[in-house]
Amino acid sequence: MTREEKSIAIEDLTAKLAETNVIYIADTSGLDAETTSSLRRACFKAGIKLEVVKNTLLGKAMEASSNDYGDLPTILKGNSSVFMAEIANSPAKIIKDFRKKSDKPSFKGAYINGEIYIGDNLLDSLASLKSKEEVIGEIIGLLQSPAQRIISALLNNAEQKGEAAE
Repeated sequence: MTREEKSIAIEDLTAKLAETNVIYIADTSGLDAETTSSLRRACFKAGIKLEVVKNTLLGKAMEASSNDYGDLPTILKGNSSVFMAEIANSPAKIIKDFRKKSDKPSFKGAYINGEIYIGDNLLDSLASLKSKEEVIGEIIGLLQSPAQRIISALLNNAEQKGEAAE
């Protein structure tokens, strides 16, 4: 790869990093072709972009980015695949699902909305994070619950008065 090609690749990665606030880094080495293809399909269905990248290029792209990736560049060793997503827990769920069959992909670290997570031991916690939509749904449910009880009580009261009038 020439110096110019590396520069273009770094610019491209920097632009991709700027487009998302959810980045997971995992080691996918050792997966056979069929499993890799299944992983790519699962990511595509979940709206996740999956790329195998060179560690040095990703590290330079992180340096060039306006985001603060903290210690995340220190985990860029060995094989690195980058999962870029809109929903914070979706890459963790996919990685966890694939780990039911083998020990790969192994989770290295993540950047989620400005927070840094490093270490495979955090995968379960990240998979259990609630998405923005799930939190909003819960809040709406909580807000609707008292109103539904009041309406139900008023309807029951009206029915009881109607029965008493008959």
